[in-house]
Amino acid sequence: MRSALGQRLGRRSFLKAAGVAVVGGAWRQITSAAAAKSVETAVLSIGYEESGNPQGFPIILLHGFPDDVHAWDDVTPPLVKAGHRVLVPYLRGFGPTRFRDPASPRMAEQAAIGQDVIDFADALKLQRFALAGFDWGGRAACIAAALHENRVRAAVLIGGYSIQNTIAPSPPSSPAAERGIWYQYYFNTERGRAGLQMNRRALCRFLWETWSPTWHFADDTFNRTAPSFDNPDFVDVVIHSYRHRIGNAPGEPRFMEMEQRLAQRPKINVPTITLYGADDGIARPAAENPNEPNQLSGLVARRVIAGAGHFLPREKPEAVSSAILEVLR
Repeated sequence: MRSALGQRLGRRSFLKAAGVAVVGGAWRQITSAAAAKSVETAVLSIGYEESGNPQGFPIILLHGFPDDVHAWDDVTPPLVKAGHRVLVPYLRGFGPTRFRDPASPRMAEQAAIGQDVIDFADALKLQRFALAGFDWGGRAACIAAALHENRVRAAVLIGGYSIQNTIAPSPPSSPAAERGIWYQYYFNTERGRAGLQMNRRALCRFLWETWSPTWHFADDTFNRTAPSFDNPDFVDVVIHSYRHRIGNAPGEPRFMEMEQRLAQRPKINVPTITLYGADDGIARPAAENPNEPNQLSGLVARRVIAGAGHFLPREKPEAVSSAILEVLR
C-alpha cells in the first residue's frame, strides 16, 4: 500500500505532467505553456515563444537589454486566458536568435530593431497585431507603431516614447541623468567592450540590481535568462547599439532614410498606454509629463507604478497584462 503522502505526490506528478498546476491548494488547468519556435526573416533567424489560441488576435511582447523572453512569463497567462495569441521573440543578439549570413554586420541601431518587429510579423503573416515592450523592446514598439500604424492596433509602451534622434548630437543632460546612463559611456570605450565580454553575466546582473533597486529577485530568476547573454553576437550588438546612438559608430546604409524619419520624432497615433516604474534606477519618472500627449496622440492613459523599477513586466506583471487588455478593448 502506498502512503497517503506517496499518493498525494503521485497525484501531483500526474497532474503536472497533464498540464495542471496547484495554486493555493486548488488545481487549475495550465493554458499558457509557451512553445519554443523560430522563423526566418531576410536577415535573422528569430527564436520566439508562442502561447495561446493560434487564431486569437496576436500580441507581440518585446524584451529589453539585458533581458530575454522570460521577462514576460507572468504577463502572458492573462492574455492567453482572454483568447489572444501571444508571441515573444528574442531580440537580435539574444538567446537563439541568429544572423543568417555570417558576413552580416552585427549592428543594432534603433531602426534595425524596429524593422525586426515588422519583419517578424511579416514572416508570421500577421497583418495586424498589438505591441508591448520595455527598454530596447519599448523603442522597437515605438518605431513600429509610429511608422506602421496600419499594422499596429494598439501599444503598451513601458518607459514611454523613446524614439531617438541619431542624426544630430543630443545636448548634455543634468549630472544626475548622465550618471544614470554610465554604462552607455562605458560601452563606448574598448575597456567597456572587454568588460562586457569578460563579465557579461556579472555586469548584466549588476544592472538588474541597480535598475530595479526594490526588486529582490531569486538567483533562479536571473539564471533562467543569463544564457541568452551567451549568444555569440551579444557583445557586438550591444556595443553597436550604444555607440551608434551617440554617433560613435556608423549605421547600416539601408537604414539611413529611416533614421532621418525617426530623427523627426514622429507621433504615435495608435491607442497607447504608457507605464513607468516609480523606482527606475536609470531615471525616476516624473509624476506627470504634459508633453506626452503631443508625442502620443492616441494616448489612453499614463501610469507610474509604485514599488517597481526598470523591469516592470517582471516586477508588476499584473499591471502590464491589464494595460494590454485595456488598450485592446
